[in-house]
Amino acid sequence: MDLSLLELDSGQREFAEEARAFFAEHVTEEVLEEERLTGNGFNERVHLAMGEKGWIMPAWPPERGGAGLDPVRLRILELEARRSRVPWVTLGTTQLVESAVEKYASPELAAEVLPKVAAGTARFCLGYTEPDGGSDIAAAKVRAVRDGDEWVINGSKIFTTGAQNCQYTFLITRTDPDLPKHKGLTMFLVPLDTPGVEIQALRTFAVERTNIVYYSDVRISDKYRLGGVNDGWSVLHGPLDEEHSIGGEADKFADLSVGTQFVTELARALDVAVAWATTPRDDGSRPADDPLVRYRLGQIEMDIQAALCTPGPLGRVKCSETLVRGAAALIDLVGPEALVSEGAEGALGDGYIDFAHRYAQGTATYGGTVEVFRGIIAQHVLGLPRPSYPGSKVLVQKKR
Repeated sequence: MDLSLLELDSGQREFAEEARAFFAEHVTEEVLEEERLTGNGFNERVHLAMGEKGWIMPAWPPERGGAGLDPVRLRILELEARRSRVPWVTLGTTQLVESAVEKYASPELAAEVLPKVAAGTARFCLGYTEPDGGSDIAAAKVRAVRDGDEWVINGSKIFTTGAQNCQYTFLITRTDPDLPKHKGLTMFLVPLDTPGVEIQALRTFAVERTNIVYYSDVRISDKYRLGGVNDGWSVLHGPLDEEHSIGGEADKFADLSVGTQFVTELARALDVAVAWATTPRDDGSRPADDPLVRYRLGQIEMDIQAALCTPGPLGRVKCSETLVRGAAALIDLVGPEALVSEGAEGALGDGYIDFAHRYAQGTATYGGTVEVFRGIIAQHVLGLPRPSYPGSKVLVQKKR
């Protein structure tokens, strides 16, 4: 592993300045305030402006609507976007699904959708989880029944984050209930403006918005099918493995951990706590004069660095747990002042500590639960066999 610093050339430095100026211009206080109030994870004005720059699919060549950025510039763009706190959730799900659309969509559908993705006018969300299905995506019960050249879809999905921002959902459906659960699935790219689709908001503890989406006799053309009938698990695997950091060649410029976003919020909260600790009280003393305060702040910083250096799916679990513990520790250290929310009178450092604590509670679920990731670590990292749970089906040989 090469941990040396990368010296940027003049062109790369100019690009970093361009990206920084772009986000400073577009990610305004109004944008951040709108995100605080709505929790949408998206701002259309910023998204369309990125589309004009070719920065939604920045590695694509200009003739496809991208910017043709090399790996160094791609990393610079990612870091500057993160520093700006640009609402990113819908951008992330769109980029995640795009590869499956590219690979499995019919030429007609690809020509219809992909140029709009690059321009920012077509966005994708993930239609995986069902209200009674938990983390077992392959147990999908949403039914898609063929009717000539159309499919009729019925059922509901939950945690369809960003559906209110998107034009399509990457939907896993059950098309043959008589086949084994991984075999009877088919994937569709369902237009969300189709009659019979209803999107209802769900709010998290951190005020982020996710959704439950109902499908009532939703009719779509067969052209929106991705891959073969009853071969949906193969179509889903690419985006799912990418989201879970399974397989594939690691990008040497990418974050080591897939949970980096979690501890990024903790780092912001820690900055607020350090500012609090170094501010003199009325009597001239500072909290940081107490060696225990310095120790506890330093411990959180060490935990952040350890989490950032924990690779792949292990980092997903480590970063979530670090945020949960670290945010609680900051509230315990700072006291009631840390619980004042952003926008309220007396909020400490724009309420970052309070937000980090509320945001932390959902990170055990986002992008797959920590229990799912522990299973991934066991099987894909440690090479352990699949677990056998009480009540699971087993093959018993008959006595002769």
